[in-house]
Amino acid sequence: MAKIQINGKKVNLKNTISILELVKKYKLTKKAVAIELNGKILPKAKYKQLLKDKDIIEIVHFIGGG
Repeated sequence: MAKIQINGKKVNLKNTISILELVKKYKLTKKAVAIELNGKILPKAKYKQLLKDKDIIEIVHFIGGG
């Protein structure tokens, strides 16, 4: 089990998951988000990276408007 932090909220994960799986879990579109992992912007090519205990994630979801 990993204890991580997502947008300031502590979360316990039962299974090890990737960042891409986390994005899907929250029903976000990969194209419409930016992910910061432990203080660094993560390129979309690295979204298959597995989350580890004590990782800190910030997710920004882009919303179109006019």
